[in-house]
Amino acid sequence: MHQPALTHLAAADPEVARLAEAEAQRQFEKIRLIASENYVSTAVLEATGTVFTNKYSEGYAGKRYYEGQQVVDQLERLAIERAKTLFGAEHANVQPYSGSPANLAVYLAFMNPGDTVLSMDLPMGGHLTHGSPVSATGKWFRPTHYGVRQETGRVDMNDVREIALRERPRLIIAGGTAIPRTIDFAAFAEIAKETGAILLADMAHIAGLVAGGAHPTPVGHADVISTTTHKTLRGPRGAMLLSTEEHAKAIDKAVFPGLQGGPHNHTTAGIAVALAEAAKPSFRDYAAAIVANAQALAAALLERGFDLVSGGTDNHLLLIDLTNKGITGKVAAKALDAAGIELNFNTVPFDTRRPFDPSGLRLGAAAITTRGLRTEHMPALAGWIERAVLAAGRGPLDDADVAKELDAVAGEVRDLLDAFPMPGFSR
Repeated sequence: MHQPALTHLAAADPEVARLAEAEAQRQFEKIRLIASENYVSTAVLEATGTVFTNKYSEGYAGKRYYEGQQVVDQLERLAIERAKTLFGAEHANVQPYSGSPANLAVYLAFMNPGDTVLSMDLPMGGHLTHGSPVSATGKWFRPTHYGVRQETGRVDMNDVREIALRERPRLIIAGGTAIPRTIDFAAFAEIAKETGAILLADMAHIAGLVAGGAHPTPVGHADVISTTTHKTLRGPRGAMLLSTEEHAKAIDKAVFPGLQGGPHNHTTAGIAVALAEAAKPSFRDYAAAIVANAQALAAALLERGFDLVSGGTDNHLLLIDLTNKGITGKVAAKALDAAGIELNFNTVPFDTRRPFDPSGLRLGAAAITTRGLRTEHMPALAGWIERAVLAAGRGPLDDADVAKELDAVAGEVRDLLDAFPMPGFSR
């Protein structure tokens, strides 16, 4: 059952309570490999369900537009100090509702409509808010992009420098949503300095690895850092902006009143708890274990003939190009979901297929590491992935033989996970 128990919800709205219980059961029984997901602790769950959700708090601590902020101000200051201490940043803003508004605040702080932004192209691993033509950031600003080399699947910093010198962007963004290799923040900083650009490091995916010492930090290199607070950081669905003191005022004004009203105080509470958890020595072990699991899974998939973009991973994330398997990412993702393995279909660099039916899969090791899975479990996981992909290649998912094989894998997955507890669920 769901933990904390949903006693009052079950009495007031049995239908919603039933759905919450079903979701908890589903999360317990699935190997969750979506790279942007994780399990928060029961403490974070409790924090996000507190009476802080009742309070409206436009403004910042000590400078609010509503009364009754005596406690909320303490909470927000606590989250800010924990963020600054954990990452070694001079300034932190914990109010952004999610990663996209956080990134938009950076544009608002430093850019005018039509200014040039240089970022990783979305099909190469970037993010919608990094200047994609379907995003406001691609419509209001002038996007230019770098990518990866086709022969290596990696960013060549000489290419980035050449584009930056030619395009003279106002903003350079390092980071993205599907980058399996270490980001060279120092090299990006040198290019930004040479071209007079502001450097934004988007570490949404790797914030937990940075906090745990498993990935180099952008602090000391980037002018501004954006991050979500879930993913590898293992907090609630929210975001933060870190910056040098020089840019603190511009960032704060861009978040409020530039883009948002009152912060979600219950989320701030959850962020504060997650930051305290990330400051513990055990979190460094967790961050290292994420990378070890991802690399062990990569090795096991390579042994089974899967084509990994860049040949492997340095962090939590893997990209699989299924072209050599004769199956699309969308079909494979749906088959894997039926087999108890949850991930997402994804474009791969130089993909010839459309984004909603691409050639690849994206997967991450953060959630399974939180559950307690270790490197010795990765060969079995790779085997289940292979069985599901091969089954899907034999026919439609409702074919009796295909469905039987996927059900068999799902049963083996449940048997394994039964021994690994999940925060937020108990039997």
